[in-house]
Amino acid sequence: MIALVGTIACSTFIFVIFRIFERFNIGTFQAIVANYFTAFLCGVLVHVNKVRTDSFNHLEWLPFVALSAILFITLFIMMAISAQKNGIAATSVAVKMSMAVSMLGMIFLYNEAISSPKLVGIFFALIGVFLIASSGSKRNKSNAAYMLIVLFIGSGLLDLNLNYAQNHVLSHISSSIFTAYGFAAAGTIGVIFHIIQSFRGKAQTVKAKNLLAGFLLGIPNYYSIYFLLESYQSLTWQDSSILAVVNVSVVLLSVIIGFIVFKEALSKRKIIGILAALIAIFLLYFSS
Repeated sequence: MIALVGTIACSTFIFVIFRIFERFNIGTFQAIVANYFTAFLCGVLVHVNKVRTDSFNHLEWLPFVALSAILFITLFIMMAISAQKNGIAATSVAVKMSMAVSMLGMIFLYNEAISSPKLVGIFFALIGVFLIASSGSKRNKSNAAYMLIVLFIGSGLLDLNLNYAQNHVLSHISSSIFTAYGFAAAGTIGVIFHIIQSFRGKAQTVKAKNLLAGFLLGIPNYYSIYFLLESYQSLTWQDSSILAVVNVSVVLLSVIIGFIVFKEALSKRKIIGILAALIAIFLLYFSS
């Protein structure tokens, strides 16, 4: 249960940090690249006892690390932009609505049982996040449309990729080190892109405050993934139920923080969506 609470807290804090970036004029791309190397160090240094050299003799996990890295940096950059332009509530909804993609994938891949409470819980979860997502201004919805679609599909694929790796390919590598390698690869992709932009004369000057911001972001970023994988391993619930509880909880916290701290609008539709999400958490918890 500690791992479940940890992934919810860290995932929510990431959206908050993205909003703070805007206030302090932080270079988002540089901070995100630095964050991935910080996350890599978190995984390797904190869990150094789990590093196994024989893992490189069994590379079935490598394609999953590569896919994770591509999705990590692509989705993270888009999340940051969306959080700054559209608010943390709307962005968290766009990301966490992706549980529909990943949960359906898990049910298909693992032939999970589909109980009535689970079906009703999924229905209320989707209704809740839909109401929250559709309650923004017309201007914001228009500007964010393409980002919401990419975040929805991409985040679902990322969750499904991590879950499948945890269940099928991590026999020779721990989840903590697997996650660390994925972050290192994502950071490397960012550095290569920066070098290419430098040769084209389009790269921004590297600033210390951006690197520091990336360091502060990297810690919750690493543990949001690490705790999620640990939840899959330690809890007796079905994986789709774990993912649903995490995602709906992050949406609720993000909406509350957005309203209280960042003065984001809280309409009647959004309030109904929050209540629907609470019902979803209750049903999905007990369906496990």
